[in-house]
Amino acid sequence: MSSYKKTAKIVGVLFILAAVTSMIAAFILYKPILNDPDYLIQGSKYANQVILGALMELILVVSAVGTATTMFPFLRKYNETIALWHLCFRFLEAVIITVGVISVLSLVTLSREFVATGAPDTASFQVSGTLLKAIHDWTFLLGPLFMLGINTMMYSYIFYKSKLVPRFISILGMTGATLVFIYALLVMFGVIQQVSVWGAILALPVAANEMILAVWLIFKGFNESALASMSPNTKAARY
Repeated sequence: MSSYKKTAKIVGVLFILAAVTSMIAAFILYKPILNDPDYLIQGSKYANQVILGALMELILVVSAVGTATTMFPFLRKYNETIALWHLCFRFLEAVIITVGVISVLSLVTLSREFVATGAPDTASFQVSGTLLKAIHDWTFLLGPLFMLGINTMMYSYIFYKSKLVPRFISILGMTGATLVFIYALLVMFGVIQQVSVWGAILALPVAANEMILAVWLIFKGFNESALASMSPNTKAARY
């Protein structure tokens, strides 16, 4: 059981690491190149800051893959099919986020080129910048929102059925997953803005679920009686 507790702590730390790095990148380090109207100049001026934001998002990618691979042995004991789906969709989420990181780094290159050439053709640079920013916006929507809703629903459902964590955490997870998925769809069809009050309200439950789950796993771990109830065949299959 000590190895299970250690694994649970790792999962909890990875959830927190993913949340912290994503917020630092999106709301602080990326501001000069994604939110400033003069981003073609500011991107070059604050290039190191933006690149640090990209590194933060790459840590998010590693953390997301880490949570999926670390939880997989536990999830598969109760539903191997859903556990595999969760693993694959989590990897897909990581790939989408990585594409967004590449678009931001490409914006840095574009900004440096804009400054170095003295902007002989501002319109063409603006078109390229708009395209790269659009790629980032769509990846931010499809990865941390759309795919997040699917992934959270899958592991929360298994947690609910297996009782590996308290039921209230699983219910919060399934509720949050549903709301963030709806949030993604509403943004995709132009009903609400991605950065809005309604967006924050719809995303809050899934964020709360991840933090509560992370803290629970770090200090309490998985339910030992639920782990002990697995069959000998399942236990043998894990090892």
